[in-house]
Amino acid sequence: MELNGWFLWFILFWVVVLVGLFAIGGYFMFRKFLKSMPKEDGLSDLNWEEYYVDKTIHLWGDEEKAMLNELVQPVPDLFRPVAKQKIAGRIGQVLLEEKAKKMKLEHIIRGYILATPKRDHKFLRKKLKEMQIDINPYEQYFEQ
Repeated sequence: MELNGWFLWFILFWVVVLVGLFAIGGYFMFRKFLKSMPKEDGLSDLNWEEYYVDKTIHLWGDEEKAMLNELVQPVPDLFRPVAKQKIAGRIGQVLLEEKAKKMKLEHIIRGYILATPKRDHKFLRKKLKEMQIDINPYEQYFEQ
């Protein structure tokens, strides 16, 4: 049997598509694998996120949860739970570092900025402006 004509191109097209999709999926699986690897202290990034959320869960009220949900609206649905966990972990870290007794808007915004990759800061600024939040007091955190 000899492959020629349109069938050959059809097979080649699907080979390229499948290899591309496997590469993309493998990339995201490898990133998740690296986040779950223990660091020098014996805990992974995912363990630390969970630790910070567990230690500060009592500070999260309905208003704070609604604010977090509003902030992660630009994130695609598929990645939103992961983004919420990462941002909530970072907010918890900020709260524990300050030994805060009550969560404030400042903590949420600061944790959100620190948890967001620099490449997404443009979208973050846009979202904060839509929510009519003054970003001037938080400019220093965009630089970190």
